[in-house]
Amino acid sequence: MPTPDFILRLRERIGHQELWLSGATATVVRDVPGGPAEILLVRRSDDGSWTPVCGIVEPGELPSQTVVREAAEEACVSIEVVRLVRMSVSGPIIYGNGDRTSYLDHDFLCRWVAGEPRVGDDESTDARFFPVDRLPEMDPRHARRIEVALAPAGEVVMEHDQH
Repeated sequence: MPTPDFILRLRERIGHQELWLSGATATVVRDVPGGPAEILLVRRSDDGSWTPVCGIVEPGELPSQTVVREAAEEACVSIEVVRLVRMSVSGPIIYGNGDRTSYLDHDFLCRWVAGEPRVGDDESTDARFFPVDRLPEMDPRHARRIEVALAPAGEVVMEHDQH
């Protein structure tokens, strides 16, 4: 389901006005014996771009639960959260239908547990692992998520996304 029901209900009342939402993104790493680690990416169905697995935090859901749920829904894989690596503010984002949204994003480093990636819903057209040294071109804000997740563990990075 591309847009959660709670947002559709809100949109019925507020139209295209800006919403402040929580988002969560998973940089999912799979170790490859004798080779570079791989990163899970999905190709978005709305604009064809490659991104890490991400989604909107549902009411009452922890962002760490969101990334596990989204990985199962979008790419049909099981993952576990390693740690929170970054929080960022992004937006406003204006969607094709005119909806405006800003996000407080929670970025997690995650470890692949099981399953071969495949398209699990209509939000994406492809799902696969890429060697960390051969990632496809992507929006700088998504590349930044991966960069921070793969950096040595340290303090959680807090910043605004660059557009």
